[in-house]
Amino acid sequence: MARKSKYQTVQADGLIEKEYSAGLYIRLSREDGDKVESESISSQKAILEKFVAENPSISLYDYYIDDGFSGTDFERPAFRRMIADVTARKINCVIVKDLSRFGRNYIEAGKYIETVFPLFSVRFISVNDNIDGTENPASLNSVIVPFKNIINDEYCRDISMKVRSALDIRRRQGKFIGSFAPYGYKKDLNDHNKLVVDDTAAQTVRFIFEKFLQGCGIMSITRILNERGVKNPSAYKAEKGYNCRAAGNTAGGLWCDSTVRRILTNELYIGNLIQKKNEVISYKIHRTKPVNEKNRITVENTHEAIISKTDFEKVKSLLKRDTRTSPKDTELSVFAGFIKCADCGHAMQKRTVKQPYKIYDYYVCPTYRKSRGKDCTKHAIRVDTLEETVLVFLNKYISIAVDFERLVEKIDKARRADGKSKRLHSELIAQKRELERAQKILTDLYPDYKCGLLSRESYLALKQKYEAEITRARENAEQLKAEIYSFENGFDRENEFIAVFKKFKGIKKLTRTIMVELVENIFIHEGGEIEIHLKCKDAFLAIEEFIGQNSNDENKSDESA
Repeated sequence: MARKSKYQTVQADGLIEKEYSAGLYIRLSREDGDKVESESISSQKAILEKFVAENPSISLYDYYIDDGFSGTDFERPAFRRMIADVTARKINCVIVKDLSRFGRNYIEAGKYIETVFPLFSVRFISVNDNIDGTENPASLNSVIVPFKNIINDEYCRDISMKVRSALDIRRRQGKFIGSFAPYGYKKDLNDHNKLVVDDTAAQTVRFIFEKFLQGCGIMSITRILNERGVKNPSAYKAEKGYNCRAAGNTAGGLWCDSTVRRILTNELYIGNLIQKKNEVISYKIHRTKPVNEKNRITVENTHEAIISKTDFEKVKSLLKRDTRTSPKDTELSVFAGFIKCADCGHAMQKRTVKQPYKIYDYYVCPTYRKSRGKDCTKHAIRVDTLEETVLVFLNKYISIAVDFERLVEKIDKARRADGKSKRLHSELIAQKRELERAQKILTDLYPDYKCGLLSRESYLALKQKYEAEITRARENAEQLKAEIYSFENGFDRENEFIAVFKKFKGIKKLTRTIMVELVENIFIHEGGEIEIHLKCKDAFLAIEEFIGQNSNDENKSDESA
């Protein structure tokens, strides 16, 4: 490739003729993955080289090739190098195949063609558009040039909208369209729009959730992962050779608190895809902005879950609590985030008091401490007292859950021995027959009316009567169906209160897991009164009501035994 540093002149029949030092600008927005150089790039080069060969006044200085760059902005490496050569006066001629190759942003394209190039006396040529700013100035000053630039710009806008729409359709179909799989998963070899579990990374994800539910804070989990030499997501993907963003920036493979928190809050791990969290600002501005949560696209159960939905909801609930600990603590306190002041509602803080003979742990209202007693009272309570009280309280309700399960079984047994089910089915059949009879009579009324067998007044009166009977029969039938279903299936054996509480039968010590499963909040009143709010309150009330309504069936079971 021949280069000349400055413009030169040549002799031609005794006349001085200016020679143009040309830069050939070539652009393609998408790379040809099978070729080192895109075929369209070769095609553009051939067209431009032919044009230079046919114009002896133009000499080739250099090629400026942007392969795989959008024309909607002008921050392209080869283009910027060409403009640098223009301002350094190394070239005074720019040649492109057509205006769309130069750029598809009509404002920026117009700026360079109409302002920058004339300022530096640069000859601009678009071969296929027959535009030549020197040989045919009218072609460059014509309204056709800005009009074509607008058309090229509009083409990009239209393509951008179609691409966005197509991507959104695929997202709503539950297809994963990311460039790389999130940590814990990898792309299916047979379908790159589907995620499959990466067993090695999934073990780390499960470990993070398990430790958090056991009482470890986020900082403690981060420290454990780093002490064990577990590589962070970026370093792990780089080691495995997976396609990932910033694979080289692994920070020594160390985990940070934000990464652990991001994993704990990501619904991806329960099998849900939440996509379109960010979007490009516009087809001209290739930077992204966050998308409002309500506009994100969520599809449930698109891939195998690593974490159960129950555990994920527990973690989600715990993350909302105030669970700050001192740096020396490796695990959260059993009560961290659960203890609140009954008056001001703030999460109470744990304090240690050292006595010569013993060390005591207390919970104290933070508002009292900060305001020095002006805005709230102390509400102090010893941790050991609190543990003893809560343990007794929970064991009471665990025993109730076990008793409730036994009572439900007795009620169901009594019902099965009873002939009530048969009677209900007989009543249902009778109601269906009554419904069919009323419907047939109502159907026959109108023909009788039209034939003159019934007067208008009689027809309307009978019509109203049988319509009311049909409505009543339908309602009775639906009620009987519900009663039969309830009777034959008994109470829901998966009642949340029984299922959750009975599995802790015989507990002798409080753990973080027990608190997470059974307790909603604990309020401390001034004077030491403890108010405990349990989870599964609605389920408890439902089963309590069921047993109360069916206590006669329970007694029948005892009598038959």
